[in-house]
Amino acid sequence: MNGQTGQGPDRSPAPRTDVCIVGAGPAGALVASRLATAGYDVVVLDAGPRFDPVDRLERMERRIRPAHGPESVWDMGGERDAFTSEGEMYYPLNAARVKGIGGTSLHWQGMVYRLHEADFERLSYDGVTADWPIGYDDMRPYYAEAETELGVSGADDNPFAPPREEPYPMPAFKPSYSDSIFAEACAELGITTHSSPSARNSEAYDGRVPCQGYGTCKPVCPSGAKYDATVHVARAEEAGARVIDRAPVQRLEHDKAGETIEAAVYATPDGEEHRQEARQFVLAAGGIEIPRLLLLSSSTQYPDGLANSSGLVGRYFMDHLAARVGGTVDRETRQNHVGFITTESHQFYDDGGAERGPFKLEFLNYAGPSPVGEALTAGPDAPWGDDLLQDIRDSYGNYLEVTGLCAQTPQKSNRIELNPDVTDDHGNPVPEIHWSLDDRTRRTIEAANERQLAIMDELDAEVEWVVGPDNTGPAFHHMGTTRMGTDPAESVVDPACRTHDLENCWVASSSVFVTGGALNPTLTIAALSLRVADRLEGVL
Repeated sequence: MNGQTGQGPDRSPAPRTDVCIVGAGPAGALVASRLATAGYDVVVLDAGPRFDPVDRLERMERRIRPAHGPESVWDMGGERDAFTSEGEMYYPLNAARVKGIGGTSLHWQGMVYRLHEADFERLSYDGVTADWPIGYDDMRPYYAEAETELGVSGADDNPFAPPREEPYPMPAFKPSYSDSIFAEACAELGITTHSSPSARNSEAYDGRVPCQGYGTCKPVCPSGAKYDATVHVARAEEAGARVIDRAPVQRLEHDKAGETIEAAVYATPDGEEHRQEARQFVLAAGGIEIPRLLLLSSSTQYPDGLANSSGLVGRYFMDHLAARVGGTVDRETRQNHVGFITTESHQFYDDGGAERGPFKLEFLNYAGPSPVGEALTAGPDAPWGDDLLQDIRDSYGNYLEVTGLCAQTPQKSNRIELNPDVTDDHGNPVPEIHWSLDDRTRRTIEAANERQLAIMDELDAEVEWVVGPDNTGPAFHHMGTTRMGTDPAESVVDPACRTHDLENCWVASSSVFVTGGALNPTLTIAALSLRVADRLEGVL
């Protein structure tokens, strides 16, 4: 259990343990919970603090007040979280990540999908990119487990989704009023719409309340109805795991032969460094910090970093790209802002071939820019009081937006490196992100925009903005930086997610993705993590 001393939490290392996990987000929490429940000694190290659930209402207040930026909600920023960005496109890393117990699941929107069967075989299907060394059938039982563990509300009404036998743990959320507006237009255009599965409770589940409708799911759910990894952190601790917060791992140290990791060296707020020894190590700190840690762990024997004999640690960085079209219609479009998506279309997901990648359409429950926020930035002539109220009555609530996620074609040149010229609060080089778009990814975004514009035209909407290839941004889904494969010269981890170079180092993360598809990655991360836990039980 998490020890206490007279001076506060005990952050000293445990005696050599069975498993040391780096990162207490969904991946690390699921592995820790599964292994601790099975009776293994587990220590989890996380760079950030424990956030008090009581503070979530106050963090929601930060979210809805225009004076606060997204980083302030979960205390991101400063030397600890420094990074640099190079390449064609700037990557705003800290805008949507959290360091702390629970990780970025404290911030996420809660959208969960199984990758399509073709996503595991893009080279075979499309003749471009690459195939994973595992397929949908390998993942299928773990997807079902992950849906149960997270608690997913959904319906089996998506004709384009991969096959499944089990019903979702909870029923889907009902479509919103604006969904019905989009459904009419899509029916006229021959576009099939369907529900969107969600890791939030449509009814009481697993000791957590149903969704209370705060509408601030991203970046904070005050009620706990949306899943976050503190659920499995608590289970792990109840089963005997030790979870140490504010313990950023500085480097991994290997044995003399260079075949195994011996210890994770971590820092504590008192300025001390400690060595946590273990038989097995699981890296679960996400697609940016995992390659950074491996690169920081260079040695005389491994001058290019650990697990990097292929030279691919940090390479093939991918994200999902936004495609959006929004505007106004001459009718009311909403009753309440629910804060998450309830209707989508995957109709055009798998028909791109070599020309373009997958994309999905999302129909936003969206009211448009806040009149209050606009007033705060408009200066002394902004309307206030009764004038602002009249503006809200006249012009608020007639917005519609079709958005979507677009796949990014993996490129070796997109990468995470160390920047020795900029250091964090411990003097370590910060991650430097090199990110750009290739022509195939641009064509994917253009194809999504074309469908979105057709829908808005069918609705006689006045289009007010288009987010396309030249002004797109990331979904903050960090994928591909320790890719999976069977050939040690072309990949970092094997099909079991164990590194080729170090026999006791495992990676539970979207960093192992070979391709990213166009679907939010958390359910696949969770399924892979449960699979890693199974493989670990086989070697412990």
